[in-house]
Amino acid sequence: MSNPDPAHRSEAKDPADDAHLFETDPNAPGRKHMNPLLKMALELGPLLVFFFANARGEWIAERVPFLADIGGPIFVGTACFMIATAIALSVSWAMTRTLPIMPLLSGVIVLVFGALTLWLQDETFIKVKPTIINTMFGLILLGGLMFGKSFLGYVFDSAFRLDAEGWRILTLRWGLFFLAMALVNEVIWRNFSTDFWIAFKVWGNMPLSIIFTLLQLPLMQRHALPDESEASKEG
Repeated sequence: MSNPDPAHRSEAKDPADDAHLFETDPNAPGRKHMNPLLKMALELGPLLVFFFANARGEWIAERVPFLADIGGPIFVGTACFMIATAIALSVSWAMTRTLPIMPLLSGVIVLVFGALTLWLQDETFIKVKPTIINTMFGLILLGGLMFGKSFLGYVFDSAFRLDAEGWRILTLRWGLFFLAMALVNEVIWRNFSTDFWIAFKVWGNMPLSIIFTLLQLPLMQRHALPDESEASKEG
């Protein structure tokens, strides 16, 4: 029996390429990377859709008849948020054939609490969701460190590359930040109006996150790895 053509063997698809349902470790060889701007749009897009749909809920309901039966603007925004989250996860899967871990966990919470919000017509569920998501992310990040996993790298690896120590410190800081934001959300929704909570959700949470991110730049610069293309040229 003749041996298979070596060229044919080299073109054969490695079954391991399809073995990962979820995105792999940030520094794993062969990891598929998505355009940083597109990845950010997929992860932040559903939140912006929620804010816009809530602000223009009546206008949207007039043009999409079935949404008029859902309820007030916050319920229209919740429905649009759920749809946008499902689309974002689908696009991520279509482009990388893997599911992003953090947006996936957030999406599950969105779908569960969004469905409860629409079914029971109780806006409390959607208000509590950020508390649960932030607490869950904080515990996941801090818990992962206990097992030597820096899960934050799964989210931001397309934007920048850090060494293991850099990811560890950054993950610790973000874990604590998420827990702090969960506490802030509890204070806001329990003591202020729905409109104030929605405004803070976009114009408060996002600026705070941006400021916190900027404060991490010195750490990121100290632990940055050289670009892969530059490293290959130097090699």
